[in-house]
Amino acid sequence: MTTKTTLILYASVDGQTLKICKFLVNCLQEKDEDVTLFEIDEFQGSLDDYGKIVIGCSIRYGVHHKSVLDFINKNQTALESHKTVFFSVNLVARKPEKNQADTNPYVIKFLKSITWKPSLVEVFAGMLDYQKYPYFDRIMIQFIMWMTKGPTDRNAKIEYTDWKRVEAFSDSIIKL
Repeated sequence: MTTKTTLILYASVDGQTLKICKFLVNCLQEKDEDVTLFEIDEFQGSLDDYGKIVIGCSIRYGVHHKSVLDFINKNQTALESHKTVFFSVNLVARKPEKNQADTNPYVIKFLKSITWKPSLVEVFAGMLDYQKYPYFDRIMIQFIMWMTKGPTDRNAKIEYTDWKRVEAFSDSIIKL
């Protein structure tokens, strides 16, 4: 494996982060980038085999996956010797005033909780799909949406992800 390969690792609850990662893979491959994709808990290789490392993570109830935090803490030294990227997928990012890494409260909180400093940070709005959620999650997410003036119709299925932004993000990864 060459050191030019980009590794994309992800943790996803409902699948939107994985969907974004697959879109990134396609964008990067269309631009002749060598890319490998793994669910973060299934990655067994060496980070030293890769040139760039991208970590994508969704949140649930305001918290990023513990497996991502554990991975970052365990591999901080290796991460610091690479060009690295972190992106978060959350519904708060559906709001224009909270869809940037420096304005999204979940990204800000996450980055303050770790000492690793990625080379590039981004945030994308996720997908709201009440029918997909287990009962308790649906009720909780509806309550959160009600509090934040979002859609509460239990049949709502809204994809907030801005795919043009994701494509532009792939260009930023290439430029690292």
